[in-house]
Amino acid sequence: MRPPDAAFADPAQAVLYDLLDPDRSDLEAYVAIARDVAARRVVDVGCGTGCLALMLADHGMQVVGVDPVAASIDVARTKAGAERVSWVVGDATALEPGTQADLVVMTGNVAQVFVSDEHWHCTLAAVVDVLRTGGWFVFETRRPEARAWENWDLAPTDITLPDGRRARVSRSVTSADLPLVMFDEAIVLGDEVLHSRSTLRFRERDEVEADLQRHGFSLIEVRQAPDRPGQEFVFLARLKGSEAPV
Repeated sequence: MRPPDAAFADPAQAVLYDLLDPDRSDLEAYVAIARDVAARRVVDVGCGTGCLALMLADHGMQVVGVDPVAASIDVARTKAGAERVSWVVGDATALEPGTQADLVVMTGNVAQVFVSDEHWHCTLAAVVDVLRTGGWFVFETRRPEARAWENWDLAPTDITLPDGRRARVSRSVTSADLPLVMFDEAIVLGDEVLHSRSTLRFRERDEVEADLQRHGFSLIEVRQAPDRPGQEFVFLARLKGSEAPV
């Protein structure tokens, strides 16, 4: 897999991630889905700093959080209840085959960081390897036609972090040559300037559906993200063997 973005891999930036985006109410929809499908064993691919993994563990689920970025996992391990989650540093291929998970989730931008077909299909194959027959795969990805990147530019803006520190953040889209969109971010914190460069791939709905079918999934439903109507696809797929809807 390609190297992770500095926003997650740089320890100085990883510790700021939750401070810059403290409202994770968007994850409640995934907790609801996990409960609806009666998931007991859940794998959170690209778990980052562990927000969703810990929410799922709070509901009594056995959770594995996997992320290729040690700095983000290190942050997750400092949080209350972190001992209830099994943390794995690595991409999805680092997971133990035959885990027999009931549900695999990918939230945020995770599905879009796989910019090459090779890495995307490798990840889908790894998801299949850890799911039980009839297990669920639920993930989100931005709709290309919504052209969200047109609103991503952010002029240098001063914010106060929850811990009282002042930071200046900025963002600039540097290329939008679909299916790839690239952007740079900067955080000025005291005398320190932290930079990160990101590339995301915007896949069309029919492309994602064909990829799921290729890997043995039945697509049960495509929803909207409740906090971003019209902006994202939320795919609910099931590994063939059981196709009962949520």
